[in-house]
Amino acid sequence: LERALTALSDEAEDPRQRELVSHLRAEVNAGSTFARALGSAPREFDEVYRGVVAAGEQSGQLGSVLDKLANDLEEQQALTSKLIGATLYPAIVSVFAVVIVVALLVFVVPQVAQVFSSSKRALPMLTQFMLGLSAFMRQWGWLLGLALIGGSAGLVWARRMPDFRLRFDAFWLTLPVTGRLAKGYNAARFAGTLAMLAGSGVPILKALQAAAETLSNRAMRADAMDCLDQVREGAPLASALAAKKRFPGLLAMFARLGEQTGQLPVMLQRAANQLSAEVTRKALAIATILEPLLIVAMGLVVMLIVMSVMLPIMQMNTWVK
Repeated sequence: LERALTALSDEAEDPRQRELVSHLRAEVNAGSTFARALGSAPREFDEVYRGVVAAGEQSGQLGSVLDKLANDLEEQQALTSKLIGATLYPAIVSVFAVVIVVALLVFVVPQVAQVFSSSKRALPMLTQFMLGLSAFMRQWGWLLGLALIGGSAGLVWARRMPDFRLRFDAFWLTLPVTGRLAKGYNAARFAGTLAMLAGSGVPILKALQAAAETLSNRAMRADAMDCLDQVREGAPLASALAAKKRFPGLLAMFARLGEQTGQLPVMLQRAANQLSAEVTRKALAIATILEPLLIVAMGLVVMLIVMSVMLPIMQMNTWVK
């Protein structure tokens, strides 16, 4: 272990990473276990990470346990990267669409108003609507922007309160699209962590608690902690999961198969893989549909603005004739 840490320290290009590994090597050389050495850097190595390493040391299978831990971290990072990649392009298109539409309403449409202000004839309804919307944006747009910023800041602040965060996360799971993605993502993370911990020799109760703490959705975390209480009282894990409707039924089915065959970690890992693949497939499908829809919606809005400019010009040509 000391030689492995020395090699990692020598190969590290980041000075902070090199200093961290050197610190771990010093702790190990001083007689600490590897898990205890990791505990001296809690910001870099969370409780789940340290618990897995401790289980590997106690069972004498540190190498295989570290390999499982590395694979689990890579799978979680890959799933997160795929989700971010699937939502990044639609988010960028949406931001640019809003900026372009606001710029047209604030800077272009008022020029149209000046051109036709001297005309005594009534303007088309679409042009009148756009002129009214432009006037509203120029007069109250700053207030609308402040309201959006204030509302976002208030939501971020309110989410720090446990009760509100629990209700908000529970409501988020009820949404038709994002709710299903959140359920699948959290369930995949829970199943993968639980499979890794149980397969590494961590007791099931401790593994359940650690896996529950990795859930970002507080409502699903509360359900996982309730499952922990039921298992502690003697209930099978599959029955406890089946009673929680926020967890996909697939997870309870694989847990039941694992308990019946004595291969719970293997079955939980299969459930995690299947849930991760389903979340990735759904996210990519939504992004594939959303991208052209955003472009079409932006084109329609721009077309309406252009029509509001062209209709009075066409009307003037008719008057001249």
